[in-house]
Amino acid sequence: MNHDHYPVEYITDILRDVKTIALVGASNNEVRPSFFVLNYLLEKGYQVFPINPGLAGKEISGQLVYASLADVPVAIDMVDIFRNSEAALQITQEALALNVLPKVIWLQLGVRNDEAAALAEAHGLKVVMDRCPKMEFGKISGEWAWVGGNSGIISSKRQVVNANGRMQSLGIAPRN
Repeated sequence: MNHDHYPVEYITDILRDVKTIALVGASNNEVRPSFFVLNYLLEKGYQVFPINPGLAGKEISGQLVYASLADVPVAIDMVDIFRNSEAALQITQEALALNVLPKVIWLQLGVRNDEAAALAEAHGLKVVMDRCPKMEFGKISGEWAWVGGNSGIISSKRQVVNANGRMQSLGIAPRN
């Protein structure tokens, strides 16, 4: 996989197929990107498990915070890494030690670790680096254009209303 460019279909398939997301590096600080990404993903219907050892046992946006990936009580479809590039390899190794492997390792904007990507892909996982699922969802769904962004996608598909009564489009299925 070329980690400098991801086909729209690749990102769309990930965002459509995953249901559970472990957000490693979650923050309860309302001005931190991990806080608003967590809330956005919840709003889109994903089940999000915040991971932060310093906040374990507390809640962020009504979600119980876990100390580690291994503490999450359900299978994780996607591990979203909100940590630095150096930490990505260790987190990927932790994900690969789970009883049920995730489907996706996603490294946030500015986070890139080619060794972690190669390791995950060698175990059959999809990998996305240096991207934000909130931004990618917005580009694919058409929301990005609402704030003046150019998604680079042209479509004649009609928008649909999601489970929360908000508009979205381009086949990112509403989640219940």
